[in-house]
Amino acid sequence: MSLSVEIRKKYKGFTLDVSFRTEEGETLALLGASGSGKSITLKCIAGLLTPDEGRITVGDRVLFDSAAKIDMKPQARRVGYLFQNYALFPNMTVRQNIEIAWRPGQAPMGRGAAAGNTADRGAAAGNTADRGAAVDALLERFQLAAQALQYPVQLSGGQQQRAALARIYASNPEVLLLDEPFSALDSFLRENMQVELKHDIKGYDGDVVLVTHSRDEAYRIAERLVILDGGAVVAEGPLAGIFADPVTAQAARITGCKNISHIEKTGGTRFFAEDWGIELDAGREILPEHGYAGIRAHDFFVCGEGEGFPVSIDETVKGPFETSVLLRTPGQRAGDAPIWWIVPRGFDPFGTERLSVSPEKILLLR
Repeated sequence: MSLSVEIRKKYKGFTLDVSFRTEEGETLALLGASGSGKSITLKCIAGLLTPDEGRITVGDRVLFDSAAKIDMKPQARRVGYLFQNYALFPNMTVRQNIEIAWRPGQAPMGRGAAAGNTADRGAAAGNTADRGAAVDALLERFQLAAQALQYPVQLSGGQQQRAALARIYASNPEVLLLDEPFSALDSFLRENMQVELKHDIKGYDGDVVLVTHSRDEAYRIAERLVILDGGAVVAEGPLAGIFADPVTAQAARITGCKNISHIEKTGGTRFFAEDWGIELDAGREILPEHGYAGIRAHDFFVCGEGEGFPVSIDETVKGPFETSVLLRTPGQRAGDAPIWWIVPRGFDPFGTERLSVSPEKILLLR
Protein backbone atom coordinates (compact mmCIF):
# COMPACT_ATOMS: atom_id res chain seq x y z
CA MET A 1 0.00 0.00 0.00
CA SER A 2 1.44 3.35 -0.98
CA LEU A 3 1.41 6.44 1.22
CA SER A 4 0.08 9.64 -0.37
CA VAL A 5 0.62 13.02 1.30
CA GLU A 6 -0.74 16.37 0.14
CA ILE A 7 -0.89 18.84 3.03
CA ARG A 8 -0.54 22.47 3.97
CA LYS A 9 0.11 23.91 7.42
CA LYS A 10 0.87 27.54 8.17
CA TYR A 11 2.91 28.91 11.06
CA LYS A 12 4.01 32.47 11.71
CA GLY A 13 6.81 33.07 9.20
CA PHE A 14 6.70 29.54 7.80
CA THR A 15 4.32 27.55 5.59
CA LEU A 16 4.56 23.82 4.99
CA ASP A 17 3.15 22.93 1.57
CA VAL A 18 4.18 19.43 0.50
CA SER A 19 2.92 16.76 -1.84
CA PHE A 20 4.49 13.33 -2.47
CA ARG A 21 3.69 9.63 -2.57
CA THR A 22 5.68 6.46 -1.99
CA GLU A 23 5.97 3.45 -4.21
CA GLU A 24 4.63 0.35 -2.46
CA GLY A 25 7.09 -1.26 -0.07
CA GLU A 26 9.90 1.25 -0.56
CA THR A 27 12.00 3.36 1.79
CA LEU A 28 11.65 7.07 1.10
CA ALA A 29 13.91 9.72 2.65
CA LEU A 30 12.78 13.25 3.43
CA LEU A 31 16.04 15.19 3.10
CA GLY A 32 16.52 18.83 4.04
CA ALA A 33 18.21 21.28 6.36
CA SER A 34 16.95 21.96 9.88
CA GLY A 35 13.72 23.96 9.71
CA SER A 36 12.75 22.75 6.24
CA GLY A 37 9.58 21.02 7.49
CA LYS A 38 10.69 17.37 7.61
CA SER A 39 9.60 16.52 11.16
CA ILE A 40 6.37 18.55 10.85
CA THR A 41 5.48 16.42 7.82
CA LEU A 42 6.17 13.22 9.76
CA LYS A 43 4.06 14.34 12.72
CA CYS A 44 1.17 15.22 10.39
CA ILE A 45 1.31 11.71 8.89
CA ALA A 46 1.32 10.16 12.37
CA GLY A 47 -1.57 12.34 13.56
CA LEU A 48 0.52 14.16 16.18
CA LEU A 49 -0.10 17.44 14.32
CA THR A 50 -3.14 18.43 12.27
CA PRO A 51 -2.60 20.07 8.85
CA ASP A 52 -4.66 23.15 8.02
CA GLU A 53 -5.79 21.49 4.81
CA GLY A 54 -5.04 18.56 2.54
CA ARG A 55 -5.29 14.79 2.42
CA ILE A 56 -3.23 11.81 3.69
CA THR A 57 -4.00 8.26 2.58
CA VAL A 58 -2.45 4.80 2.91
CA GLY A 59 -3.76 2.69 0.06
CA ASP A 60 -7.53 3.18 0.16
CA ARG A 61 -7.58 4.20 3.84
CA VAL A 62 -8.03 7.93 4.46
CA LEU A 63 -6.06 9.12 7.50
CA PHE A 64 -6.78 12.82 7.01
CA ASP A 65 -9.01 14.79 4.65
CA SER A 66 -9.77 18.40 5.51
CA ALA A 67 -12.55 18.67 2.90
CA ALA A 68 -14.32 15.54 4.21
CA LYS A 69 -13.55 16.47 7.85
CA ILE A 70 -11.68 13.21 8.45
CA ASP A 71 -8.89 13.24 11.05
CA MET A 72 -8.19 9.72 12.27
CA LYS A 73 -6.75 9.41 15.78
CA PRO A 74 -3.04 8.48 15.93
CA GLN A 75 -3.68 5.09 17.55
CA ALA A 76 -6.05 4.11 14.73
CA ARG A 77 -3.77 5.10 11.83
CA ARG A 78 -1.52 2.01 11.90
CA VAL A 79 1.50 4.26 11.56
CA GLY A 80 4.63 3.34 13.54
CA TYR A 81 6.79 6.24 14.73
CA LEU A 82 10.44 5.70 15.73
CA PHE A 83 11.48 8.74 17.77
CA GLN A 84 15.03 10.09 17.93
CA ASN A 85 15.49 8.77 21.49
CA TYR A 86 13.50 5.54 20.77
CA ALA A 87 11.06 6.36 23.67
CA LEU A 88 11.28 2.94 25.33
CA PHE A 89 9.58 2.69 28.72
CA PRO A 90 12.51 2.71 31.18
CA ASN A 91 10.67 0.78 33.91
CA MET A 92 9.77 -2.10 31.55
CA THR A 93 11.89 -4.93 30.22
CA VAL A 94 12.41 -5.41 26.51
CA ARG A 95 9.69 -8.09 26.48
CA GLN A 96 7.26 -5.84 28.34
CA ASN A 97 7.97 -2.93 25.98
CA ILE A 98 7.02 -5.14 23.04
CA GLU A 99 4.04 -6.81 24.76
CA ILE A 100 2.40 -3.49 25.59
CA ALA A 101 2.27 -2.54 21.90
CA TRP A 102 0.75 -5.81 20.67
CA ARG A 103 -2.95 -5.70 19.91
CA PRO A 104 -5.38 -8.61 19.44
CA GLY A 105 -5.87 -9.59 15.84
CA GLN A 106 -2.41 -8.50 14.81
CA ALA A 107 0.93 -10.24 14.41
CA PRO A 108 4.51 -9.37 13.40
CA MET A 109 4.93 -8.12 9.85
CA GLY A 110 7.61 -9.11 7.37
CA ARG A 111 8.49 -11.22 4.38
CA GLY A 112 9.69 -14.78 4.17
CA ALA A 113 11.97 -16.04 6.91
CA ALA A 114 12.09 -12.63 8.57
CA ALA A 115 8.36 -12.84 9.30
CA GLY A 116 8.37 -16.01 11.39
CA ASN A 117 6.27 -19.08 10.62
CA THR A 118 2.60 -19.36 9.75
CA ALA A 119 1.62 -20.00 13.35
CA ASP A 120 3.32 -16.75 14.40
CA ARG A 121 1.46 -14.77 11.74
CA GLY A 122 -1.81 -16.45 12.66
CA ALA A 123 -1.81 -15.32 16.29
CA ALA A 124 -5.13 -13.51 16.28
CA ALA A 125 -7.31 -14.62 19.17
CA GLY A 126 -5.94 -12.02 21.52
CA ASN A 127 -5.18 -14.34 24.47
CA THR A 128 -1.96 -14.54 26.47
CA ALA A 129 -0.59 -17.48 24.46
CA ASP A 130 -1.11 -15.62 21.18
CA ARG A 131 0.63 -12.53 22.51
CA GLY A 132 3.49 -14.60 23.93
CA ALA A 133 4.04 -16.37 20.59
CA ALA A 134 4.00 -13.05 18.71
CA VAL A 135 6.48 -11.45 21.13
CA ASP A 136 8.76 -14.50 20.99
CA ALA A 137 8.80 -14.24 17.19
CA LEU A 138 9.74 -10.55 17.36
CA LEU A 139 12.49 -11.15 19.92
CA GLU A 140 13.99 -13.71 17.54
CA ARG A 141 13.43 -11.51 14.49
CA PHE A 142 15.35 -8.62 16.06
CA GLN A 143 17.99 -10.76 17.81
CA LEU A 144 16.83 -9.70 21.27
CA ALA A 145 15.97 -13.07 22.87
CA ALA A 146 18.99 -12.84 25.19
CA GLN A 147 17.98 -9.31 26.27
CA ALA A 148 14.27 -10.05 26.78
CA LEU A 149 14.39 -9.49 30.55
CA GLN A 150 16.78 -6.53 30.47
CA TYR A 151 15.76 -2.88 30.86
CA PRO A 152 16.50 -0.17 28.27
CA VAL A 153 19.36 1.29 30.33
CA GLN A 154 21.13 -2.08 30.08
CA LEU A 155 21.03 -2.12 26.28
CA SER A 156 23.48 -0.79 23.71
CA GLY A 157 22.32 1.86 21.26
CA GLY A 158 21.78 -0.73 18.54
CA GLN A 159 19.80 -2.98 20.90
CA GLN A 160 17.62 -0.05 21.98
CA GLN A 161 16.89 0.72 18.33
CA ARG A 162 15.98 -2.90 17.60
CA ALA A 163 13.76 -3.03 20.70
CA ALA A 164 11.96 0.14 19.58
CA LEU A 165 11.47 -1.31 16.10
CA ALA A 166 10.20 -4.61 17.53
CA ARG A 167 7.67 -2.69 19.63
CA ILE A 168 6.49 -0.84 16.50
CA TYR A 169 6.23 -4.09 14.52
CA ALA A 170 4.05 -5.57 17.30
CA SER A 171 1.31 -3.10 16.36
CA ASN A 172 1.51 -4.23 12.69
CA PRO A 173 1.84 -0.74 11.13
CA GLU A 174 1.29 -0.12 7.43
CA VAL A 175 3.74 2.80 7.47
CA LEU A 176 6.96 3.15 9.48
CA LEU A 177 8.21 6.68 10.23
CA LEU A 178 11.85 7.22 11.30
CA ASP A 179 12.55 10.68 12.74
CA GLU A 180 16.32 11.30 12.49
CA PRO A 181 17.08 8.15 14.53
CA PHE A 182 20.87 8.68 14.37
CA SER A 183 21.17 12.42 15.03
CA ALA A 184 22.60 12.12 18.57
CA LEU A 185 25.21 9.45 17.76
CA ASP A 186 28.92 9.77 17.00
CA SER A 187 29.99 9.03 13.43
CA PHE A 188 31.30 5.48 14.09
CA LEU A 189 28.17 4.33 15.92
CA ARG A 190 25.92 6.17 13.45
CA GLU A 191 27.31 4.34 10.42
CA ASN A 192 27.11 0.96 12.13
CA MET A 193 23.51 1.55 13.20
CA GLN A 194 22.57 2.71 9.70
CA VAL A 195 23.68 -0.69 8.42
CA GLU A 196 21.72 -2.40 11.23
CA LEU A 197 18.59 -0.39 10.50
CA LYS A 198 18.71 -1.17 6.78
CA HIS A 199 18.93 -4.86 7.68
CA ASP A 200 16.13 -4.60 10.26
CA ILE A 201 13.64 -2.99 7.87
CA LYS A 202 14.57 -5.21 4.91
CA GLY A 203 11.78 -7.67 5.66
CA TYR A 204 9.13 -5.03 6.34
CA ASP A 205 6.09 -5.16 4.04
CA GLY A 206 4.96 -1.54 4.43
CA ASP A 207 6.33 1.83 3.39
CA VAL A 208 9.17 3.48 5.33
CA VAL A 209 9.71 7.24 5.56
CA LEU A 210 13.07 8.40 6.95
CA VAL A 211 13.60 12.02 8.01
CA THR A 212 17.25 13.11 7.80
CA HIS A 213 19.47 16.11 7.15
CA SER A 214 22.33 13.82 6.08
CA ARG A 215 22.66 13.07 2.37
CA ASP A 216 24.97 10.11 3.20
CA GLU A 217 22.33 8.64 5.51
CA ALA A 218 19.65 9.03 2.85
CA TYR A 219 21.90 7.43 0.24
CA ARG A 220 22.69 4.41 2.42
CA ILE A 221 19.12 3.62 3.50
CA ALA A 222 16.56 4.92 0.99
CA GLU A 223 15.54 4.06 -2.57
CA ARG A 224 13.54 7.23 -3.17
CA LEU A 225 14.18 10.84 -2.17
CA VAL A 226 12.05 13.90 -1.45
CA ILE A 227 14.05 17.09 -0.86
CA LEU A 228 12.43 19.82 1.25
CA ASP A 229 13.55 23.44 1.36
CA GLY A 230 11.63 26.16 3.16
CA GLY A 231 8.57 23.96 3.63
CA ALA A 232 8.27 23.00 -0.05
CA VAL A 233 9.31 20.00 -2.17
CA VAL A 234 12.14 21.04 -4.50
CA ALA A 235 12.92 17.57 -5.88
CA GLU A 236 11.38 14.10 -5.79
CA GLY A 237 12.31 10.82 -7.44
CA PRO A 238 14.60 7.77 -7.36
CA LEU A 239 17.56 8.52 -5.12
CA ALA A 240 20.34 7.81 -7.62
CA GLY A 241 18.58 9.88 -10.28
CA ILE A 242 18.31 12.96 -8.06
CA PHE A 243 21.99 12.81 -7.07
CA ALA A 244 22.92 12.49 -10.76
CA ASP A 245 20.56 15.27 -11.88
CA PRO A 246 19.12 17.31 -8.98
CA VAL A 247 17.36 19.68 -11.45
CA THR A 248 17.27 22.73 -9.14
CA ALA A 249 20.04 24.73 -7.47
CA GLN A 250 18.41 24.20 -4.04
CA ALA A 251 18.35 20.42 -4.52
CA ALA A 252 21.96 20.42 -5.73
CA ARG A 253 23.11 22.25 -2.59
CA ILE A 254 21.19 19.93 -0.28
CA THR A 255 22.67 16.86 -2.00
CA GLY A 256 26.16 18.25 -1.34
CA CYS A 257 27.17 20.13 -4.48
CA LYS A 258 29.66 22.77 -3.30
CA ASN A 259 30.13 24.57 -6.63
CA ILE A 260 27.09 26.38 -8.04
CA SER A 261 27.24 29.41 -10.34
CA HIS A 262 24.88 31.67 -12.23
CA ILE A 263 25.35 31.08 -15.96
CA GLU A 264 24.85 32.92 -19.22
CA LYS A 265 24.49 30.95 -22.44
CA THR A 266 27.16 31.98 -24.96
CA GLY A 267 26.09 29.85 -27.92
CA GLY A 268 25.34 26.25 -28.81
CA THR A 269 26.08 24.11 -25.77
CA ARG A 270 28.48 26.58 -24.16
CA PHE A 271 27.92 28.92 -21.23
CA PHE A 272 29.80 31.46 -19.12
CA ALA A 273 29.85 30.71 -15.36
CA GLU A 274 29.68 34.15 -13.77
CA ASP A 275 30.76 33.08 -10.27
CA TRP A 276 33.76 31.11 -11.57
CA GLY A 277 34.81 33.47 -14.38
CA ILE A 278 35.17 30.65 -16.93
CA GLU A 279 33.44 29.39 -20.05
CA LEU A 280 32.48 25.71 -20.23
CA ASP A 281 30.81 23.30 -22.62
CA ALA A 282 27.82 21.41 -21.20
CA GLY A 283 27.76 19.02 -24.15
CA ARG A 284 23.98 19.31 -24.40
CA GLU A 285 21.24 21.87 -24.95
CA ILE A 286 21.04 24.70 -22.44
CA LEU A 287 17.39 25.61 -21.91
CA PRO A 288 16.09 29.09 -21.01
CA GLU A 289 15.21 27.90 -17.49
CA HIS A 290 18.80 26.79 -16.85
CA GLY A 291 20.02 29.74 -14.81
CA TYR A 292 22.68 27.83 -12.86
CA ALA A 293 25.36 25.21 -13.30
CA GLY A 294 26.83 22.93 -10.67
CA ILE A 295 29.98 20.82 -10.47
CA ARG A 296 30.54 18.36 -7.65
CA ALA A 297 33.92 18.78 -5.95
CA HIS A 298 35.11 15.26 -6.83
CA ASP A 299 34.52 15.70 -10.58
CA PHE A 300 37.44 17.94 -11.61
CA PHE A 301 40.58 16.44 -13.15
CA VAL A 302 44.03 17.80 -13.95
CA CYS A 303 44.66 18.63 -17.61
CA GLY A 304 47.44 20.04 -19.80
CA GLU A 305 48.15 23.35 -21.48
CA GLY A 306 45.42 24.49 -23.85
CA GLU A 307 42.77 22.41 -22.09
CA GLY A 308 40.33 23.23 -19.31
CA PHE A 309 40.85 26.46 -17.38
CA PRO A 310 43.67 27.99 -15.29
CA VAL A 311 43.53 27.84 -11.48
CA SER A 312 45.53 28.92 -8.46
CA ILE A 313 45.31 27.39 -4.99
CA ASP A 314 43.92 29.60 -2.23
CA GLU A 315 43.90 27.10 0.62
CA THR A 316 43.88 23.40 1.44
CA VAL A 317 41.91 21.72 4.22
CA LYS A 318 43.16 18.26 5.12
CA GLY A 319 40.84 15.52 6.30
CA PRO A 320 41.68 11.95 7.37
CA PHE A 321 41.06 10.51 3.89
CA GLU A 322 40.57 13.48 1.54
CA THR A 323 41.89 16.99 1.04
CA SER A 324 39.64 19.91 0.13
CA VAL A 325 41.40 22.34 -2.21
CA LEU A 326 39.96 25.86 -2.50
CA LEU A 327 40.75 27.33 -5.91
CA ARG A 328 40.43 30.60 -7.77
CA THR A 329 40.51 31.43 -11.48
CA PRO A 330 41.93 34.61 -13.04
CA GLY A 331 38.43 35.56 -14.19
CA GLN A 332 36.74 35.45 -10.79
CA ARG A 333 35.44 38.67 -9.31
CA ALA A 334 36.48 39.97 -5.90
CA GLY A 335 34.20 38.44 -3.30
CA ASP A 336 33.27 35.38 -5.37
CA ALA A 337 33.39 32.12 -3.40
CA PRO A 338 36.32 29.80 -4.21
CA ILE A 339 35.87 26.67 -6.28
CA TRP A 340 36.02 23.43 -4.23
CA TRP A 341 38.08 20.51 -5.49
CA ILE A 342 38.31 17.31 -3.38
CA VAL A 343 41.29 14.99 -3.92
CA PRO A 344 42.48 11.78 -2.22
CA ARG A 345 44.53 12.34 0.94
CA GLY A 346 47.82 11.21 -0.64
CA PHE A 347 47.51 13.42 -3.73
CA ASP A 348 49.62 16.61 -3.79
CA PRO A 349 47.55 19.37 -5.48
CA PHE A 350 50.33 21.97 -5.39
CA GLY A 351 51.72 22.65 -8.82
CA THR A 352 48.33 22.11 -10.47
CA GLU A 353 47.83 24.86 -13.05
CA ARG A 354 44.81 23.74 -15.04
CA LEU A 355 41.67 21.73 -14.33
CA SER A 356 38.85 20.43 -16.46
CA VAL A 357 35.49 18.67 -16.05
CA SER A 358 33.72 16.28 -18.39
CA PRO A 359 30.56 17.82 -19.92
CA GLU A 360 28.38 14.99 -18.59
CA LYS A 361 29.48 15.86 -15.03
CA ILE A 362 28.16 19.43 -15.33
CA LEU A 363 24.76 19.86 -13.67
CA LEU A 364 22.38 22.22 -15.47
CA LEU A 365 20.03 23.66 -12.89
CA ARG A 366 16.98 25.82 -12.55
